Amino acid sequence: MDSKAKSTNVTWHDTVITKEDREKKNNHKGIVLWLTGLSGCGKSTVATCLQEKLFNQDIQAYILDGDNIRHGLNGDLGFSPEDREENIRRIGEVAHLFAQAGMIAITSFISPYRKDRDRARKLNQDGEFIEVFVKAPLDVCEDRDPKGLYKKAREGVIKEFTGISAPYEEPENPEILLETDKLSVEESADKILDYLKAQGVIG
Repeated sequence: MDSKAKSTNVTWHDTVITKEDREKKNNHKGIVLWLTGLSGCGKSTVATCLQEKLFNQDIQAYILDGDNIRHGLNGDLGFSPEDREENIRRIGEVAHLFAQAGMIAITSFISPYRKDRDRARKLNQDGEFIEVFVKAPLDVCEDRDPKGLYKKAREGVIKEFTGISAPYEEPENPEILLETDKLSVEESADKILDYLKAQGVIG
């Protein structure tokens, strides 16, 4: 889907306060942390732990979670390939706005298609989009299955379920790889923190 074609007679308005101004005041950079992986791999759990650690360091961060967004902004979308594409297109734009506001936007979406993740990346400057592949074997994700979704997918109750009846295209060159069958939640969050410090995103 492409809403741009429907918008006419619109002009971009620049604001007086720049992204650099906001970053200076926040004392950290504004970026997008894009967590992707299968359902049950630990995306939301790691994101929650990371946000708490950042908050305790006075860093402006906010989680954009897949389920939460579908309660509101993307409540009109289903799980067809076209709706999945639009789901990620919208959240890519929202995450970019958060980064422009000088915040660390933490997204937690399966986002199964590389082309959709690449489009979200291209909205941002180099170094301002950090792809985090939260990886766990399918059998581990199924064993966790906190929402009972895999069971329903195996039974045919849920159609087009990623990893079972719909594809997941793994990131080819993610900035960060978290193997959550080997790392604890704390270790996973700390690995992201270490990367952010090494890249000069946070102090």
